[in-house]
Amino acid sequence: MPTSIQEIYSEIIRNLSPAEQLRLATLILNDLVQKNITVIDESDTWTQQDQVDLSVFSMQYVTTLFPDEEEVIE
Repeated sequence: MPTSIQEIYSEIIRNLSPAEQLRLATLILNDLVQKNITVIDESDTWTQQDQVDLSVFSMQYVTTLFPDEEEVIE
């Protein structure tokens, strides 16, 4: 009996027809939706400070590209 996900895939899932694999994937995904599991990794989201830092850096970079332009930021 397979004990790891990789073994299950290699020994069982891989031997299913494409239609059966798709049906299994559908069953798994529908089950996850019904369980309302959140899988978003919040550590990859941008904070307000991240956005401010990016804006500041972008503006500083633009001023190095166009140093002779008039300042239009108020």
